[in-house]
Amino acid sequence: MPKRYFKEVQRSKSGGRSGILNTRTGWVKTPFFMPVATKGAVVGLEPAQVAATGAQVLLANTYHLHMQPGEKVIKKLGGLQAFTGWKGPMLTDSGGFQVFSLANVRKITEEGVTFKDPKSGREVLITPEKSMQIQSDLGADIIMAFDDLTGLDPAKTKVRTDEAVERTHRWLVRCIAEFKKLTKNLPETERPLLFGIAQGGLDKKLRAKSLEFVQSQEVDGLGIGGLSVGESKNDMHGMLKFLGKLYDPTKIRYLMGVGEPSNMRYAIEHGIDMFDCVLPTRNARHGSLWITGDKRLNLNNARHAADPGPIDNKCDCSTCKMGYSRAYLYQLFKTDNPLGGSLASTHNLRYLARLCEEYQ
Repeated sequence: MPKRYFKEVQRSKSGGRSGILNTRTGWVKTPFFMPVATKGAVVGLEPAQVAATGAQVLLANTYHLHMQPGEKVIKKLGGLQAFTGWKGPMLTDSGGFQVFSLANVRKITEEGVTFKDPKSGREVLITPEKSMQIQSDLGADIIMAFDDLTGLDPAKTKVRTDEAVERTHRWLVRCIAEFKKLTKNLPETERPLLFGIAQGGLDKKLRAKSLEFVQSQEVDGLGIGGLSVGESKNDMHGMLKFLGKLYDPTKIRYLMGVGEPSNMRYAIEHGIDMFDCVLPTRNARHGSLWITGDKRLNLNNARHAADPGPIDNKCDCSTCKMGYSRAYLYQLFKTDNPLGGSLASTHNLRYLARLCEEYQ
């Protein structure tokens, strides 16, 4: 696979860096945060509103879109951008996260993972090859390899983590082979990017082994999976500091599922380039917002009921600039008006975009 795609522009003494990622849909600056549009939409926001927060890339989920409406429908309608109205690049999670999150309704074999749809009861098999095919049909600009993600249960960690790392590596080889078949006739400028995923839990030896393997393969970028699954902040930061010395400088690095500001800052300062998480919009829909200094503001608190000020005087999001008061937002949340979640989501997404822009 080719030469292009990521260019490091500037590096700090701590190992943090800024750069440019080239996708077939356009260039984006790093570091960046991807809002999560699991089923094709960020809850409560139009694509133009999401873009106005400074978001450059949107994430959608392979498993959920496969289940509804199906990748063939989306392909027939012109692919993810045409289907969703998002104008920028899109990344699709391979479905590997559902191996973890839907553990009670899935069965893992060497072939792949069989999921049982809780609603219909039908069984769906997703293999590494099938994940590549689904993502290709969806029209993703960045395709993630199918991986075996495990949690941190102390009773199962060692054996299960060893097994998951080895299987993730074998599945990556299969993903690359299928990806090459699917893209062999595409001009270089029209080829999506393929990212491999390194696993290993909190075992530094396994992490180093997985990182070395993934970076040795024909992938355009590196995903760091298996963090933000219940470990402490100290454990996460310790692993990020350890990994920071081992990265291939030519590959972009993606810390999956992390969106808490202090964790993002630490990660950026230790070499991470991109993030995604449901946290900013999920928290916002419950009235929890970030303000200057990475502090939390709870708009359900009665002390805001008559507060004429904006969420944050130093914020340039449209919610703050338009002058919506804390009192008005408090009223929206107390009356269950979905506008409250939309205005708050706009603020939280802009907060994380601005955080990234500080390092660009």
